[in-house]
Amino acid sequence: MTRADIVQTIYNRVGAFSKREATDLVELVFETMKETLERGERIKMSGFGNFVLRDKHSRVGRNPQTGGALKIPAHRVLTFKPSVLLRDAVNAGKASS
Repeated sequence: MTRADIVQTIYNRVGAFSKREATDLVELVFETMKETLERGERIKMSGFGNFVLRDKHSRVGRNPQTGGALKIPAHRVLTFKPSVLLRDAVNAGKASS
């Protein structure tokens, strides 16, 4: 699903918005999420999941082609942990082996 698909879905389901207003709404939600994560805050969406930034320390890694050591700088990693409700919805109808 793309951003345009999300806009179209909101436009079709809600009906109270013009297509331009639906686009602005989607952009506002994504911009708010981006700004929140840039500040280092987590995003908790009940029934959906959590977006969390994790700090990774610098470390020594290996170049897989040459085998040579290289320094991997410290950086942030965005992780998503789905809620139990989302996990159950995604796995509904799947038979256990």
